[in-house]
Amino acid sequence: MRIDIVTVVPEILRSPFEASILRRAIDKGLVEIHLHNLRDYTTDNYKQVDDYQFGGGSGMVMMIEPIDKCLSELKAQRDYDEIIYMTPDGETLKQGMANELSLKKNLIVLCGHYKGVDQRVRDHFITREISIGDYVLSGGELGAAVLCDSIIRLIPGVLGNETSALTDSFQDNLLAPPIYTRPAEYKGWKVPEILTSGNTPKIEQWREDQAYKRTKLLRPDLLEDEN
Repeated sequence: MRIDIVTVVPEILRSPFEASILRRAIDKGLVEIHLHNLRDYTTDNYKQVDDYQFGGGSGMVMMIEPIDKCLSELKAQRDYDEIIYMTPDGETLKQGMANELSLKKNLIVLCGHYKGVDQRVRDHFITREISIGDYVLSGGELGAAVLCDSIIRLIPGVLGNETSALTDSFQDNLLAPPIYTRPAEYKGWKVPEILTSGNTPKIEQWREDQAYKRTKLLRPDLLEDEN
């Protein structure tokens, strides 16, 4: 998989891809991450990427020309499955979306900034708009990092245990069940006996029951989505 991230502050995005699972995925050649600074696609001495709104109003808007030049250059080199714009008013990122995007080959992720991008960018270039929640950040870079992490960890070979991602919360519209590790008793707090019984079928049933109970208690909306 190749992900091209278009941004005005690439410095924010370097760190997430230099450590842990994402770094391992890059080192294994399972994913390529390329950062593109929009200021490299400007023509003036000030490297201007934003301007005032037509019609007045507070806040600056990202200009269409640098974005057009960057996206057009990338699209001339290869075909992209999606050109994604990170924006608070986009479709909320969920596990199913991450699953779907992890099967793609080439993605572009455009990070918004200021008041956002010129609407013509959204009308003529963007194929998908994604939000990581109902709140506003200073830019789309952190959202892009979250999106990439949610996608990359699902690529076969990235995680040490191939089945690990399949048992995460939200994969079946259920939260994950409680988990425990050694010691089996600590300060009088005991691990449920079923988990140390060695009875695999009963353990799996316990986990399924607990996942349902936790979801019903903490996120009943997920069960409604299933119906």
